Amino acid sequence: MSLPKKDRKIQSISGNSHPDGATDLGSAEFAREIAEALHKEFGETHAAIKTVVALTKANERAVKNWFSAKNGPTGRHLVDLVRISDEVLEAVLRMSGRSDLILAKKLGDSKQTLIKMLNLIGELQG
Repeated sequence: MSLPKKDRKIQSISGNSHPDGATDLGSAEFAREIAEALHKEFGETHAAIKTVVALTKANERAVKNWFSAKNGPTGRHLVDLVRISDEVLEAVLRMSGRSDLILAKKLGDSKQTLIKMLNLIGELQG
């Protein structure tokens, strides 16, 4: 039995703009954004796919499709990805036109890093 030769067809919606600066994204654009974020966060290896499968409890074929931008995650799996990946969280915020929240997150992360560094310096000084 051979696989069908037809590939998935993903509809794309042209960019209609919203008052808040966000644009309507088609499925293809959404899948590409998520795939790019997954590659940045987890890398390009098969181990990256296995890691995401373990963290999200998603089917391995589904995760491979996310990494190759054939499909994007939906529902529970998207929430799981946002929970475990800062890159996916930032991609979702960017796609929703909430760049202000990305800045706030980065400032908070920087503050935490600075506090850790100051604590380490204090420990080293005795």
